[in-house]
Amino acid sequence: MSAISFGDTVRIRSTVETERLGLDGRSGLVHGWTTPSDTGVQVIGSVANDRAFSVKIEGQNEPLWLDPDLLELVNHTPGTTARIGNRSYTRNAGGEWLEDAHVNDDAQPGR
Repeated sequence: MSAISFGDTVRIRSTVETERLGLDGRSGLVHGWTTPSDTGVQVIGSVANDRAFSVKIEGQNEPLWLDPDLLELVNHTPGTTARIGNRSYTRNAGGEWLEDAHVNDDAQPGR
């Protein structure tokens, strides 16, 4: 199974802590990751591996920081688009971000 990364749809695993918080089985979108020892974010689950994912769950106002061991990959959210500067990318089912050449060509000066 592929590693979880930005833009993926994930499901929260059932543990005593996630059940207590009402998060078990809920799905969300990964917005990023951090090293809690550097940023001091509050993490649900263990911080033993010093990594946490920011997951936006429907119905929650703010993304939650979760231990990666609490997450299972649902899919890479194919069809998601991202724009960085004048470049546009679309995600495929395998999780790759493919540059949209036709959009980027039009954004180039002199074209």
